[in-house]
Amino acid sequence: MQNEVIEVGSKWRHFKGDIMVVKAICKHSETLEEMVMYEHSNELWVRPISSFLSLEDVQERPDNKTGQKYRFVKIS
Repeated sequence: MQNEVIEVGSKWRHFKGDIMVVKAICKHSETLEEMVMYEHSNELWVRPISSFLSLEDVQERPDNKTGQKYRFVKIS
């Protein structure tokens, strides 16, 4: 996992170019896995934090419009 802190209100760029805004950090009701809720295109989405901060290298994907290494990169 990337060594980043996910804060409510922070902005992240997806490797396909879209900007996501973190709305909440929450837990899965059955597994208690930590999740991140974010807004994308006026819809709310939820993804496990482990997936959100995954070290999966996406540089070679043909749909990578940004050229970034990871799925999500924090925008300062």
